[in-house]
Amino acid sequence: MKKILLGLLILIILATAVLFFLKGKDTYANHQSSASLSDGINVGSTITYTLPDQFGMSHSLDDSVKTLILVFAKNTGHTVKAYLGTQSVDYLALHHAAFVADISPMPVVIRNTFALPDLKTQPYSVNLILDKTIADSLKKGAKTDVINIVTLNNKQVQKIEYVESAQALKAIIER
Repeated sequence: MKKILLGLLILIILATAVLFFLKGKDTYANHQSSASLSDGINVGSTITYTLPDQFGMSHSLDDSVKTLILVFAKNTGHTVKAYLGTQSVDYLALHHAAFVADISPMPVVIRNTFALPDLKTQPYSVNLILDKTIADSLKKGAKTDVINIVTLNNKQVQKIEYVESAQALKAIIER
């Protein structure tokens, strides 16, 4: 019995080591990400960013984006993901919106094993914050425990709203 348990323990340790080896490499390490805010997430501030999406494609904030959806916590990200998952593929583009999610606190192996494969099943693009420095700059002035919805005009913050539900998110995006 002891030999069986010891054998199982060794198998679990080896399987974990293989998982970390295979999925622990940061596939986004060479991606050029950047973000800048003239005065944090505050009215009057100017925002620019270049971030990868879940497919590894680079996205830069442009003047066509009027609504920026920012999430910094797992539960708020799930709320937005669930809502957008029920919409058409071009929903964000039709409403001149972009979705940005901070996944920088997530360990690389967890991100590569669970988060990215799940996000890749979504038809819409999620601009990903992978770097703690970029996350910190975008969090300045934001509320990290709710969905931050920033209304932009030529990348300048006009209004900031905070919501917790899909219904409230929909009302702001579709107004």
